[in-house]
Amino acid sequence: MNWYCDAAPGNPFHAPYHDGEYGFPVDDDVVLFERLCLEIFQAGLSWLIVLKRRESLRAAFAGFDPARVALFGEEERQRLLGDPAVIRNRRKIDAVIGNARRVQALRGGHGSFAGWLESRRLDGEAPRTKESWVALFRSTFLFMGPELVNEFLMSIGILPGAHREDCPVFGRIAKLSPPWMRE
Repeated sequence: MNWYCDAAPGNPFHAPYHDGEYGFPVDDDVVLFERLCLEIFQAGLSWLIVLKRRESLRAAFAGFDPARVALFGEEERQRLLGDPAVIRNRRKIDAVIGNARRVQALRGGHGSFAGWLESRRLDGEAPRTKESWVALFRSTFLFMGPELVNEFLMSIGILPGAHREDCPVFGRIAKLSPPWMRE
């Protein structure tokens, strides 16, 4: 998304995300789950739509706390499908709820979503390829496509490509030694 380095500056929605979140390493499960959900909601839409609805999505999905979203039942699902402040796509809403349950299951075996991601960074002795990540995500989560997985992993610093090297944010991220720079 190197074009983002040119498009984001000065934009009230894109700039804060570009400058302070996109590509930075993340180890907080709520933030990780939110990023995964935002990517699901973005599928087929512009990123600007998602960023504009981000606060409404946070409110509607219990702050993207996977433990709370995993408990959503039919009543919450119907509420979400009727809420004009969120992106009312049945498949996406079902995927978010289902993926919250899957994150909870991963926490049982790995302590956290972040722990699961860290335990999967290598494929044997080598860093996992984008294609291998896509296969893993498709076998673990719902509503996963190659672009969604790639953007999610770039957004949390696991895969490279979030910023151009001449972007000022690139240097700030490099100081944090994200996973893709260590491999």
